[in-house]
Amino acid sequence: MEHAAVKREHTKKRRNTLPGNKMTPLMAVIAVLLFIYFILVAYPLFWMICNSLKDYMEIYRHIWALPEDPLWGNYALAWERGISKYFLNSVLVTGSTIFGAILVSALASYSLSRFRFKGNQLIFILCMGGMMLSPQVTLIPLYKIIQALHIHNTYLALIIPYTAYRIPLIVMLIRSHFLSIPKEIEESAALDGCSSFEIFYKIFLPMSKPILLTCTILIAYYAWNEFLYAIIFIDSDKFRTIPAGLMNLRDALQTDWGVLLSGMTISATPLVLLFLLMQKQFIRGMTAGAVKG
Repeated sequence: MEHAAVKREHTKKRRNTLPGNKMTPLMAVIAVLLFIYFILVAYPLFWMICNSLKDYMEIYRHIWALPEDPLWGNYALAWERGISKYFLNSVLVTGSTIFGAILVSALASYSLSRFRFKGNQLIFILCMGGMMLSPQVTLIPLYKIIQALHIHNTYLALIIPYTAYRIPLIVMLIRSHFLSIPKEIEESAALDGCSSFEIFYKIFLPMSKPILLTCTILIAYYAWNEFLYAIIFIDSDKFRTIPAGLMNLRDALQTDWGVLLSGMTISATPLVLLFLLMQKQFIRGMTAGAVKG
């Protein structure tokens, strides 16, 4: 027993002397910087939630203090004033954008990474050129195209542009991951009688869950928060998404900031939860295919 205790003590001392267990000055500086960054990101959210539980006068009297008597009714009031409708519109537009962008990008990435044909690299370069195109620059011609297609003031007026502007980035990420998948797996599936589409559907997609979930987060973040197109391409309150719909909670003379901040909190909650649920897959997806490109 005494010998075992001495051995454990020796192992503990040895473990404490390993380089990986020591806090170096560089690690301490990085930890402090990360903590400061966390405060800068988290405090605005904390401030927004706190003030969403106050009434109009309390916000102006004690804007930096915690709520004296939390008004949870602000959330119910914001929901009744139209946030529920805007929320459902945002879910529909964002979900459709995610499905369309990932479907088109995955098929394009599979063909660009696994098939060799004339103009393969040129098509990929042209696709990547879309990342250089700013949505603000194309606003006027895109507006005319939407008018010509008679889809102005419909869900498609948002879904189609959102999908088109996310495809270049998503193609780059998924193609990079597809290139990292060994060709031997594809060849074995072909010998077993799988067609190209079956290889894509049964092998490539299941092996690419991390990068697909990463793309889902990136697309959702863009489509959910986009504001410019949402106020220009949509005129009817029936089709407005949350970023544009929150403008309706403001008044020309007096804005109920508690209700408005409650609506903003409701708007931010789905993306925060989505990232928390997928953070491990997001990190894995961002590093997937980093060796090849």
